[in-house]
Amino acid sequence: MTSSSSPSQDTKRLAQTYPEGLRADALMEEDVAWSHGNDSQWDGEQFDRSDRAALRRVAGLSTELEDVTEVEYRQLRLERVVLVGVWTSGTVQDAENSLAELAALAETAGALVLDGVVQRRDKPDAATYIGSGKAEELRDVVLETGADTVICDGELSPGQLIHLEDVVKVKVIDRTALILDIFAQHAKSREGKAQVALAQMQYMLPRLRGWGQSLSRQMGGGKGGGLATRGPGETKIETDRRRIREKMAKMRREIAEMKTGREIKRQERKRHKVPSVAIAGYTNAGKSSLLNRLTGAGVLVENALFATLDPTVRRAETPSGRLYTLADTVGFVRHLPHHLVEAFRSTMEEVGDSDLILHVVDGSHPVPEEQLAAVREVIRDVGATDVPEIVVINKADMADPLVLQRLLRVEKRAIAVSARTGQNIDELLALIDNELPRPSVEIEALVPYTHGKLVARAHDEGEVISEEHTPEGTLLKVRVHEELAAEFAPYVPAPLA
Repeated sequence: MTSSSSPSQDTKRLAQTYPEGLRADALMEEDVAWSHGNDSQWDGEQFDRSDRAALRRVAGLSTELEDVTEVEYRQLRLERVVLVGVWTSGTVQDAENSLAELAALAETAGALVLDGVVQRRDKPDAATYIGSGKAEELRDVVLETGADTVICDGELSPGQLIHLEDVVKVKVIDRTALILDIFAQHAKSREGKAQVALAQMQYMLPRLRGWGQSLSRQMGGGKGGGLATRGPGETKIETDRRRIREKMAKMRREIAEMKTGREIKRQERKRHKVPSVAIAGYTNAGKSSLLNRLTGAGVLVENALFATLDPTVRRAETPSGRLYTLADTVGFVRHLPHHLVEAFRSTMEEVGDSDLILHVVDGSHPVPEEQLAAVREVIRDVGATDVPEIVVINKADMADPLVLQRLLRVEKRAIAVSARTGQNIDELLALIDNELPRPSVEIEALVPYTHGKLVARAHDEGEVISEEHTPEGTLLKVRVHEELAAEFAPYVPAPLA
């Protein structure tokens, strides 16, 4: 019976057999041969050496302008950026799709994407995200393209940011900082600005860096100052952190006050038993376009990620005449920063308190299932899993028919529409009418003309089945909630004996 030699024994043998110059090549060949013979003893998927060593370029990401004069019409200063991602799982197409989405985010923020690279690893490097050797290759790519910023497709720790910047010699930001920057540009309302500012400070706090004067200490707190001081004072960076914490506490108080105002309006709608519908979905899936098509709200529509952030609530009416509210919410994205989820939690509660969710998905996207999964993850985070959901596959006029068939087959309650052309919008309205909760009590009453206010409430808060004007008053057959049914009770004819 023969026993296989270990890598350490092979190394000793090679040191005696090969001269110094050829020893490294021989070690590599021997290591590869040994690993092929013992792969069955290893846990997990083993990447090929060539795949692990490759810094793969992703084609088609450049957004560099051919005509330089177009720069004058851009609203923002264009930073020249190189994108870098770490491919840890899934297919190469998944990795390239993620980097393509990062390119769209960078362009939305006003950057000019020059190149994009993907590094295959088991997990991101703890020091430089892509490893020290690949970081040096990334520096060569930065020099070659003339970029001034590197954007990483993931959330980097403070140490990873520092070490990667030391190697590439240009500014490095991560996906979280990029999304926060887009939110800061697009927030318009007072509440939206406060929520974005809170998320930015939460992100900034552990990443403060100091040098020189930032690390100098203040005088101690001794009585009288000068020689009477006792102990070291806090450094300037500690003072900055304290001030940021104080600002964060102030922002949280302001957001809580604004939340109270929105809850009062929500309670008023609940008191009048007005059903609510929330539009949720991936960014740029067409939520605002759908809101405009259903209600004529006139909300900004733009082919850009996170074009609208502030929630919009509009009044709408079903084909049967029932009133309900339609709320447009902030768009979601894969790996939405947890700082934003926390800061926008009060806004996202519109989804949890609604009676129905219209989950809008971009039917023209290459992999719409990924969008559905990303949005549902955030819906779980805000505790809205019990709310009924209709999947609205938007942009049906541009979607692949096979993709539409696949989605309609997988999603049980789904409808394909086009907010741009109006395709199937009437069918969607009928579906909303069927899915909204209906009043529980059905009554028939003869209301005198002197109590017309009660008839108006039946139209606003209930569902009018039939209405007839007689000499004695208005004969109504309606479905209403229990409180309103009690007010109708005096006008309900007594049953015949």
